[in-house]
Amino acid sequence: MTKTSATGLDELRALAGADLGATDWFEVTQDRVNLFADATDDHQWIHTDPERAASGPFGGTIAHGYLTLSLLIPLFGELLEVGGVKMSVNYGLEKVRFPAPVRVGSKIRLLGTVDEVEDVAGDGVQMALTFTVEIEGGAKPACVAKALYRHYA
Repeated sequence: MTKTSATGLDELRALAGADLGATDWFEVTQDRVNLFADATDDHQWIHTDPERAASGPFGGTIAHGYLTLSLLIPLFGELLEVGGVKMSVNYGLEKVRFPAPVRVGSKIRLLGTVDEVEDVAGDGVQMALTFTVEIEGGAKPACVAKALYRHYA
């Protein structure tokens, strides 16, 4: 995996249309799922009860969809390093889908493309990116999301 670097707004603008590649594989563990359940107070048995989940619809515990979504943040950091700006913010999401569950013990990775980069008020740019979370050996992605990030000089 090769990380893309951009320093300043002009280099960020030049990334429009760029394929950022894929991250390394990342294992989703039961411990991580349990910590997320504690943080969000979502202890549904399909996430936190391996014994019960073994006879459930997925044959075992699965990660919360929002856990998968939250992993975009650290994984995105493996794809793009931004320098030469005063501030970067996660501006939001345009669309999110969870086509396939992430079974605990599975490995996932993030693929990213820069759809567009446009100027925004306050001496900044907004990047629209499409993120796809693949499951190792899976036929469908775990998550597909269009995300917006703003960077200010």
